[in-house]
Amino acid sequence: MEKREIQVRRAGAEDAADIARLLHDFNTEFSEPTPPVEELAETVRSLLEEGEIVVLLAGEGPDGIALLRFRPAIWSAGLEAHLQELYVVPPLRGRGIGWALLEEAVELSRERGADGIDLNTGETDTAACALYESMGFTNREGGPDGPAMLFYEREI
Repeated sequence: MEKREIQVRRAGAEDAADIARLLHDFNTEFSEPTPPVEELAETVRSLLEEGEIVVLLAGEGPDGIALLRFRPAIWSAGLEAHLQELYVVPPLRGRGIGWALLEEAVELSRERGADGIDLNTGETDTAACALYESMGFTNREGGPDGPAMLFYEREI
């Protein structure tokens, strides 16, 4: 699959089962907790219908997913875009699917009025880090020599 052949489309509620399968596979691959696919599909369907998430799908399988959330910004007039999930099925990685999804996510964020997009990933996912950095994302405050930005989380 060449980059020019990769079709990226915006998902609808009818895609909830495929989205749930991809999200479930993603969390399973990285040993993260995940509800059963059927339960996750209902959550995804509801969030899509309510406009709480925007999902991009790539390939016929579909073979990759980008899930975005938008919210009003505090420090600017634009929206804040958060790339919550980006996943490509393992056998198809390295073929430009992640690049196509990320490129479309950035374009969609611009179209929706966002003036920035953020995401988080683990430092051990070197392929993801390389992809993000190749597309201009940084994890350094004030430039390449600045201190690292950190992401913290806590279950409550």
